[in-house]
Amino acid sequence: MEQQIKVGIIGDYNPDLRFHAATDEALKHAAKALSAAVESQWLPTQSLADELAQTTMKQFDALWCSPGSPYKSMNGALQGVRFAREMGVPFIGT
Repeated sequence: MEQQIKVGIIGDYNPDLRFHAATDEALKHAAKALSAAVESQWLPTQSLADELAQTTMKQFDALWCSPGSPYKSMNGALQGVRFAREMGVPFIGT
């Protein structure tokens, strides 16, 4: 049975930015190499700027802060980074 990994991607997805598509592809590639299944979800930075965002972020096994600043909400992006750091959630920022 494949391990299921849920990754929250902190960022404001834009299909016109090739590095956003590359982020999704990198997760798929890593999951394949690990014989795991990955489910990813983009988390718009504005949605992470309030207290309820912690409930959203708790559902993920890992968080990735995507490239592509300036973010719509720098505060929301930083809240995501802070949550990962303080809760011990695996995190990568690019």
